[in-house]
Amino acid sequence: MYSVILTLLRGFLAAWDFVTWPIYQAIYKPWEVREKRNRVRAKPIKKTQDEIIYESVERESELYEDMERHKVDTMSSLWKWAAKKYSHRELLGTRDILREEDEVQSNGKIFKKLHLGEYRWISYEGADTTSDLFGKGLRSLGLHPKANVCIYADTRSEWFLSAIACFHQGFPLCTIYTNLGEEAVVHGINQTKSTHIITTHDLLPKFKGILQHTPTVTHVVYFEDQVKSTPITGFPGDPAIVPFWDVVSRGKKVSESAEVQPVTPGPTDIGIIMYTSGSTGVPKGVMLSQRNLFNSLKSFALSIEVNCSDYDTYIAFLPLAHVLEMLCEMLMVIHGVRIGYSGANTMMDSSSMIKKGYKGDAALLRPTFMAGVPLILDRIYKVINSGLAKKGEGFERLFKFCYEYRRAAVANGEETPIMDFLVFRSLRKIFGGRLKFIATGGAPLSPETHEFVRTVMGCPILQAYGLTETCANTTAMDIHDNSTGAVGPPNQGVHIKLVNWDEGNYRVTDQPRPRGEVVVGAASVSEGYYLMPEKTEEEFTSYAHARRWFKTGDIGEFQRDGTLKIIDRKKDLVKLQFGEYVSLGKVEAVLKTCPVVDNVCIYGESSKSYTVALCTPDRATLAKLASKFGKEELSFEDMCDDMDVTGAALRELVNHSKKFGLEKFEIPGAVTLCKDMWDIDSGYVTSAFKLKRKPIQDKYQKDIDRMYGTSRSGA
Repeated sequence: MYSVILTLLRGFLAAWDFVTWPIYQAIYKPWEVREKRNRVRAKPIKKTQDEIIYESVERESELYEDMERHKVDTMSSLWKWAAKKYSHRELLGTRDILREEDEVQSNGKIFKKLHLGEYRWISYEGADTTSDLFGKGLRSLGLHPKANVCIYADTRSEWFLSAIACFHQGFPLCTIYTNLGEEAVVHGINQTKSTHIITTHDLLPKFKGILQHTPTVTHVVYFEDQVKSTPITGFPGDPAIVPFWDVVSRGKKVSESAEVQPVTPGPTDIGIIMYTSGSTGVPKGVMLSQRNLFNSLKSFALSIEVNCSDYDTYIAFLPLAHVLEMLCEMLMVIHGVRIGYSGANTMMDSSSMIKKGYKGDAALLRPTFMAGVPLILDRIYKVINSGLAKKGEGFERLFKFCYEYRRAAVANGEETPIMDFLVFRSLRKIFGGRLKFIATGGAPLSPETHEFVRTVMGCPILQAYGLTETCANTTAMDIHDNSTGAVGPPNQGVHIKLVNWDEGNYRVTDQPRPRGEVVVGAASVSEGYYLMPEKTEEEFTSYAHARRWFKTGDIGEFQRDGTLKIIDRKKDLVKLQFGEYVSLGKVEAVLKTCPVVDNVCIYGESSKSYTVALCTPDRATLAKLASKFGKEELSFEDMCDDMDVTGAALRELVNHSKKFGLEKFEIPGAVTLCKDMWDIDSGYVTSAFKLKRKPIQDKYQKDIDRMYGTSRSGA
């Protein structure tokens, strides 16, 4: 049946293309699209035998010119400018939780389900008033300007309001990821000598253990739960524990008596001390000044051509303690875009906490902008392909034809409105069907995932590259860039320098493209690490070429159009027995698109000639492999231990590696199927879903030794 449909579809589309070609040419002007794609985006401005510096082609922005006219140069002044400009527009949206219930599953497990209502919105003006009162409320609780405030909370509207309050009152905001263990939280609080902590109803109980080791803490402010009351007794040290809205009320009383006035911060004052989750060691506090934050936003505003309307919506779910999400939300603010908050457990109709019959947050919000990390896009890629496989080979062939038809049209600068309506509309409804672009960063995105999600979702996927130390601001693709694998040109005002790294055999004189370690110079580059002068001196260079520079440790290659491609990382680069260098991140990016893989960590030992893989498998695909051996009745744990199933999984990895062009020495020679989930709570990935290699290696060292056929004394 599908063969007949495919034959008829081919004939229909041939006739349709012939008839509509002149009409579509007039409407879409594909030659203009191709011209924008092929333009030069950055050029070298200095070159020696040891280094080369690139700078982006200059652009203008009416929005930035308006900020300049109003003398905006800090986060505080930027917020006041935006609040006045968009005063009556909706800004922050929170979904009502009507009630919570425990639902017993067929296997006896109990899942928490939510009965959800609509989104409640507060305007820019309302957010300005609330944040102002919250800041004054903190002052009334004894917090003095330039005193550090620690925030340990999940992303939500109160988090954003707290940040604005701190910017406006001159409190450096110390952000700590919620997935960090108690030891790291204690370290952040004690290092910053914070007296006031901001947290949530869900995380407050953790402070019964934390407060025993943080003697400076006198006040804990918490964001309330919509349906449950919060126990506030039994905390060591007897700190004052105050609800967020009570602090706002205190601020209103103070405001009426005119006792407290905002303390306007200067450009060099610290705005945020952002603790990086990192893959090893104690978290480092990256100091981001008001100037760093503002210049990063200015750079993005000039670099990304955002066409915004009153009806645009951004769906926010990544951790605000991560610089990517912080900058994305503030970028929405300066364009007048509203921000609706969501979470992994409520985003989709099928999310774990959505009660049957209720819509997920994305279907309700219908966002036009979204930021995600590559792991999320990889999962979209695999979920769609897994769903296609269930419908049979004939349907897969039909979909593949439609996919290739659209991909080829888009590559030529054209659109496929009929195909979009008939085939891809249902898939786009996963995120509401209105996406204008998806921004992604924090880790490499495989070209296969990039191409697939972009084609199916019908919107650009803009890869950005940056680090906490550069305030997220290094490169970003523009909406006209149809490439994959690269991360865009230097953002406006940013210089990117490639420096020879002889150990890895990367040099700026390499042909046909220069390669080397990426060093970033910009006004957004951090002031350094908090109370770590030696580490700051090691990673940062003072104002050479009239700007501050940061050594990223990443290896980059500039393309002909001036866009940057990250090809290796010094710390992820492993030299094998016969001298071959393997980029662990590169191999992982390829293997994450393999159907049997949920997540994967590649390990290479310099005394061996091959790599090995630690893989958390996709359960449905693993069961399918097990069924080939008549072992579908095995438990998931037993499947992971079974030699036949493991062997079949390894063959899947090897075939996938060959399909996507990995070299023989890059392909894993053995695999361990890991039973544990690698999520934020497990401590094996960061809040940005990057692998924590050291904890993973420590956990699975015996498996690594077994795969290499080695033994360790005492193991």
